Amino acid sequence: MDALSEVLRDFRLSGVNYGRCELRHPWSIAFPEQPLLRFHFVSQGPCWIHTEAQGWQALSDGDLVLLPQGVAHRLASAPDVEGDCRKSCQVTKLESSVCEVVREGTGATATLFCGSMALGEHALHPLISLMPPIIRGCDVAGNDPLIGPLLAAMSVEASQPQMGSATVLSRMADLLAARLIRCWVNCSGASTTGWLAAIRDPHIGRVLAAIHRQPGHHWTLENLAIVAGQSRSIFAERFSSVLGEGPARYLARLRMELARELLSRKGVSVAEVATRFGYESEASFARAFKRVTNISPGTVRRTNSGRTDMNLGF
Repeated sequence: MDALSEVLRDFRLSGVNYGRCELRHPWSIAFPEQPLLRFHFVSQGPCWIHTEAQGWQALSDGDLVLLPQGVAHRLASAPDVEGDCRKSCQVTKLESSVCEVVREGTGATATLFCGSMALGEHALHPLISLMPPIIRGCDVAGNDPLIGPLLAAMSVEASQPQMGSATVLSRMADLLAARLIRCWVNCSGASTTGWLAAIRDPHIGRVLAAIHRQPGHHWTLENLAIVAGQSRSIFAERFSSVLGEGPARYLARLRMELARELLSRKGVSVAEVATRFGYESEASFARAFKRVTNISPGTVRRTNSGRTDMNLGF
């Protein structure tokens, strides 16, 4: 499996919260920053989105936007609508993670499908930090012939809700997210260094796919070179020249990023995390963790108790 497939496999709507929104003009809703990916699908407008980086942008019927880094943003029926209409919205809980949001009024009705995705721990990846704050489906649709039909199918499903529509829409959004990200990767230039260059490299890409799928495996320079299909010296030199650091350093950082995410979960002990990533003792893991992150595992557990709250902003 190639490295990009490994990343896209983790862009699943696991733990997603989502809602179908019927909002009458004038309306405006602010979505706070969060460490989770958000998405918005516009079945029917009017709808505008505002981010600090790109200002106001009009969204068309059938448009899908991804916010990979969960940046703060605002949706509104027009750029000049001020305030926040959440208090005037009627929110009905349909399931544990599904809600319906309605705002009455006399203006034009916008129908939206909004969600907040929980990415798996393996998705804590350099790709996230490389991506722009917002990706629009219409901007990359010309590079993937299936995006247009998928957006059209989502529009039909959202405008004619039936039993199971929430699940069908979430599966469609899952597939669209993966295809949009792949389009962005393919259209993001041909740099010879960095993570995007690494996943395109047939040898280094195989190695990244392997270690991201099994970060706790006892990886050595020798067995990584075997995965790459190169000699140890050629592999080590190529890996460092493309990624700017050696395989051992890259693997250590990846393990500590994943460990940090696990430690933030309620009920996960330091000893469990140490074992998962191949450390013989809790003490040796704690030393390695502090060396890479500059904080102790205990500090992470005390300051990040429980799962990050996913909400739609309502």
